[in-house]
Amino acid sequence: MKNTHLSLLLIFSLSLKAQNQPTIENDSIFPLDEVIIKGNTILGNKFVAKNRTGAAYYLSSEELGQFDYADINRALNKIPGINVFEEDGFGLRPNISIRGTSPERSAKIAIMEDGVLISPAPYSASSAYYFPSVARMQAIEVLKGSSQIQYGPYTTGGAINFVSTEIPESFGGKVAANHGSFQAGQLHANIGDTVKTFGYLVEYLNVNSNGFKSLANNLNTGFDINEITSKIRYNTPNHHKRKQSFQFKFHYYDEVSNETYLGLTASDFEKTPYVRYQASAKDKMTAEHMQYVFMHEINFSEQFKVSSNVYLNGFKRNWYKLDDVVFEGSSQKIAKILSNPSQYSGHISVVKGALDAERALHVKANNRTYISRGVQTKIDYHWYGKNDSFNDLEIGFRMHYDEEDRFQWEDVYNITNGFMSLETYGVKGAQGNRISSANTFASYVMYKYKVKGLTLSPGIRYESIKLSRDDFGKSNPLRSSSDVSSRVNAISVFIPGIGFSYTINNKLSVFSGIHKGFSPPGNSVGQQAEESVNLEAGVRFSAGKFNAELIAYQNDYSNLLGSDLAASGGSGELDPFNAGEALVNGVEMLVYTDLVENKKIKIPFSFSYTLTNATFLSDFGSTQDIWGVVSNGDSIPYIPKHHLSTTVSLQTNKFELNLNANYNGKFSTVADGTLSIPAYFILDASMMYRLSETVTLKSRVLNMLDECYAVSRAPAGLRPGHPFGVYAGFDVRF
Repeated sequence: MKNTHLSLLLIFSLSLKAQNQPTIENDSIFPLDEVIIKGNTILGNKFVAKNRTGAAYYLSSEELGQFDYADINRALNKIPGINVFEEDGFGLRPNISIRGTSPERSAKIAIMEDGVLISPAPYSASSAYYFPSVARMQAIEVLKGSSQIQYGPYTTGGAINFVSTEIPESFGGKVAANHGSFQAGQLHANIGDTVKTFGYLVEYLNVNSNGFKSLANNLNTGFDINEITSKIRYNTPNHHKRKQSFQFKFHYYDEVSNETYLGLTASDFEKTPYVRYQASAKDKMTAEHMQYVFMHEINFSEQFKVSSNVYLNGFKRNWYKLDDVVFEGSSQKIAKILSNPSQYSGHISVVKGALDAERALHVKANNRTYISRGVQTKIDYHWYGKNDSFNDLEIGFRMHYDEEDRFQWEDVYNITNGFMSLETYGVKGAQGNRISSANTFASYVMYKYKVKGLTLSPGIRYESIKLSRDDFGKSNPLRSSSDVSSRVNAISVFIPGIGFSYTINNKLSVFSGIHKGFSPPGNSVGQQAEESVNLEAGVRFSAGKFNAELIAYQNDYSNLLGSDLAASGGSGELDPFNAGEALVNGVEMLVYTDLVENKKIKIPFSFSYTLTNATFLSDFGSTQDIWGVVSNGDSIPYIPKHHLSTTVSLQTNKFELNLNANYNGKFSTVADGTLSIPAYFILDASMMYRLSETVTLKSRVLNMLDECYAVSRAPAGLRPGHPFGVYAGFDVRF
């Protein structure tokens, strides 16, 4: 609280100084995009992304609308430097890597919605078991390179900010719906208006499917998600000397998904890739997320602006899923059984329902509650100096607290003739009864100096983190304070970075940067953070309609951290472990142009390519069996070396056809490369026909070549990607 008071006093004192700042007469000669100081964006538009001193991409509403993807994996495919591995075929829990960071549960990147950290517990349990729905976003912003140090705590790979639907400036809204394969449906509706100084938005989204995997007795293997978002805003009248905006946002998310960690053996995947084993019949995720955000923006002058957020995120989930299988007194984890089916043939028979067994299936209730709350402020002051130089100083503060509360148990089931029946209820708390938490203070200073064609942007970030864990024990469901095991790990770190860009002429520019990569440690006493030195250099070229970008980068890790996630075949304890030195380098290429453009037709084209070399530089044994025994020179698992995506469209006044081709290269699933996922090529298509200015008919085809492909061996066994699917609907705007 003391630090909060100091921050408020600093803001107040700066605001008093701003009252005496003179108005700069030549302000109008500079583009308005020079400074983006809004609480909900980190880029704001494509112009800023293109002129950043570090690599950045702004995925606009027009691009998102081409395919109307509800799957974030597909939406991000066109952005170079991003790798994903799928899990469920719908993108419910994505695994995203930026520039070679560990992709499991997207835990090593800063994920935000409207500028606020959105992972359930970003510091103490960063695995993204909740992820913003791309279907309700109007833009996605991606930062890489030195300029991302504004958005920690994860500064190695990059930051992703999801910009939700904003309050319209006049009355309007939309109703969009589609239906298709696997009894899938999607309904998205919103309405909003701004009247003088008051604005509002109300939005609803439902996405559902019966699932493309088959389970006995036609059991549902799909999901049903409902979301409600509401926003209200008040702007001070125009005659006020200092313009202010007050906005409140509420978001509610509810999910029921019949998803499992249980995959298939290699032989079964080859024969029946879309079948689920009988022992997964009870597996189900129930989740609920609520967010409250109060946003305040004040313009003391044209040069001095302050934006603040106060936020509270609450998330609770219970993923009830098969964890252990017992056969002839031997209890084994499902990941171990699926990876060694010949060694555990009896266990596999039980899992398939081919062998009756009593007390054989242990189904764990991974019951957890999360809290994430805080207050953050951005202060921006810019001015113009000699020789038409532009100067911008941005200062940010964040006070943050988050926690993960585990209260888990395990029920025991029999399996008879392929049907599961409950034998014993588990003891509450016996499979996890602890609270992990983080108290943090973060701040940064970024300075931008621009003169003629040269831009310099040095900056430094400070993170002070206290990570704690209170373990109440397996036999203490009432959480008696007399039987608690506690531990604390604290760390403070400065994270510097500097970027530069130089515009050679109106067609060619170059940029480069260096910064420190950082990921917080776990709460084990004395554990060190993940650290790296990150370099990038790139060139941007633009001539008429042709635009290209080529970037080379290197992340040199002095201490890579792995994480013991059940999602990647571990025990699920989440304890990070030291993986020693590692080196990631690569190339990112982006090309976009209009092949044809005239009054009747337009054919835009884009192509992106990512080359990633991710290598361990140390020998160690991963006791969690996530990566296996690692030797110097082994590849970091789940990161393909090659990835490319291309999109071509045919657009007329009434009709639009879009094709997207995505190639994901082969990647290993263990460090020594003995197990891997083959490369695959997926082609999607979408079509739109505008009946009028307000009504559009839409359809899309996913995996139109009906490629049967594996996407992962994690969490346990091989898993298929989305098969051929057709979806059609309409979009009405008013």
